[in-house]
Amino acid sequence: MTANNKTYRYHFLAILTVIIWGTTFVSTKVLIGNGLTPVEILLYRFSLAYIGIWFFCPRKLLAKSWKDELLFLGAGLCGGSLYFVSENTALGITLASNVSLIICTAPILTAFLSRLFHKGERLKNHLIYGSLMALLGVGLVVFNGSFILQINPLGDILTLFAALMWSFYGLILRRLGSRYPTLFITRKVFFYGIVTLIPVLVISPIHPQFAVLIQPAVICNLLFLGVIASLLCYIMWNTAVKELGVVRTTNYIYVVPLVTLLTSALVIDETITVVALFGSAFILSGVYIAEKGITFRKK
Repeated sequence: MTANNKTYRYHFLAILTVIIWGTTFVSTKVLIGNGLTPVEILLYRFSLAYIGIWFFCPRKLLAKSWKDELLFLGAGLCGGSLYFVSENTALGITLASNVSLIICTAPILTAFLSRLFHKGERLKNHLIYGSLMALLGVGLVVFNGSFILQINPLGDILTLFAALMWSFYGLILRRLGSRYPTLFITRKVFFYGIVTLIPVLVISPIHPQFAVLIQPAVICNLLFLGVIASLLCYIMWNTAVKELGVVRTTNYIYVVPLVTLLTSALVIDETITVVALFGSAFILSGVYIAEKGITFRKK
């Protein structure tokens, strides 16, 4: 297999991951409709993923140093509890369209943070133009022809914070990726994602209802979120970040609203407007341009 083919394989992993993540809103919606809270859903999905990964991951418990262990804690915090709690809280405060749009600032934030912390990485203008084009496309897809923007400072700030946390998660992965296997990194992320969720559970305890948890629809959607959207997708995403770099991989997040739009049309019969189709074209074009917009200085 040539180096080019290997690269395409990792691009495929990133694309497959965002496609799956773009459909998770359906499962979350079903679970919330059955009485589960967003925090409860996160606890169950990460717990299932953590249990599942032990069947594949080496039994080594701790990192090579306490410094690295703290980085793993940061990864679980940024890519787990803080990200999901912030985003889910924002969904309860502001419009879902606002959240979908603002969360897609993560690639741009990642690009600038990566440039800030890694001086050897140089960003071309194509990356900026491609990212802005894709973000414009996200806006068109999210609003889907109905341009209603309701400003809610708290909800919007929480969403921006969630996007920032995902950007930091990618940067932490970049530091750990050269020293640890992907499975070990992913397992630690799930573990610390659960551990850092404990303070939220103390403040707002959950009250599991066994009768609800044994319903087939609940079981199937929790398994999908835990095994596919968490266990499998985090492994694929972490692998892509390790091989392609955090900036190139994160750019695929722009595709998530496009997948959500298509899923909505297929599952709950939402209408796709001409504006949304233009937005889809902007997203795909912007991601392509952004992919060509990053180079690394040779040492």
